[in-house]
Amino acid sequence: MIREDIKKTLINIANSSKHITVLTGAGISAESHIPTFRGPEGYWAIGSQEYHPQEMATYRMFTDKPYEVWKWYLYRMGVCAKAEPNPGHLALVEMEKIFPDRFTLITQNVDNMHIRAGNSLTRTFQIHGNIFFVRCAGECSEDVYIIPDGLKGKEKGEDLSKEEKELLVCEDCGGMIRPHVLWFDETYNEVYYRFQSSLAAASQTDLLIIVGTSGATNLPNQVAWQVYHNSGTILDINIEENPFSKLAIKSGNGAFIKGPSAEILPEIVDALKNS
Repeated sequence: MIREDIKKTLINIANSSKHITVLTGAGISAESHIPTFRGPEGYWAIGSQEYHPQEMATYRMFTDKPYEVWKWYLYRMGVCAKAEPNPGHLALVEMEKIFPDRFTLITQNVDNMHIRAGNSLTRTFQIHGNIFFVRCAGECSEDVYIIPDGLKGKEKGEDLSKEEKELLVCEDCGGMIRPHVLWFDETYNEVYYRFQSSLAAASQTDLLIIVGTSGATNLPNQVAWQVYHNSGTILDINIEENPFSKLAIKSGNGAFIKGPSAEILPEIVDALKNS
């Protein structure tokens, strides 16, 4: 149960013209049984050597071992495709319906779950990309498109077939395509990852709801701190305390709400709807 004072804050914001931004991380998808891939599930064996996600998810590794990187991402894609949106995802769809022009969803997750649940591409800033989309590795254009039909989720360690390798080709230049994701040795930009758009949304945000992330990357931290410095309200929803928890408590009328987002987000939506 969320506290009555938090419900009062939500009702006040719902009855105003204020902007609401939700920032989500791996925690919301973990409740749909999608591993974070920073644990044992993320390690990838190539021959006798094991690689960490921070090594696999790099442009350097893609340049050196492109098919191994693709095998890893197709395995991840298969895991995500088998999962289903949980009540937390569905609550954010409802929130967008209630406040269409006052709502922005910023997600670090590349699993496509928010879009599958029903949030719009227009209002959903996928700041780390989406593994169900691809683009030219050589950047012959800025086009991002859905992964070719013949590329399906694979079992861990399963090799690419000749036919699958032939699909990993850019239709425009003939070079290789890559997963549409932000790799560890790359930087945010507006074209692919909505960098400036996210900061612009933060600048007009009165209520920031942070869900299932501790802010290990740069842009989410910038978003949270910008809302804080603009005297916005921050609610941090997480199963454990994290750096955003203290920031939320220090913000005006903010709070850390400990618990699963699949339970808490529907409560928040109910409070906003019943205002």
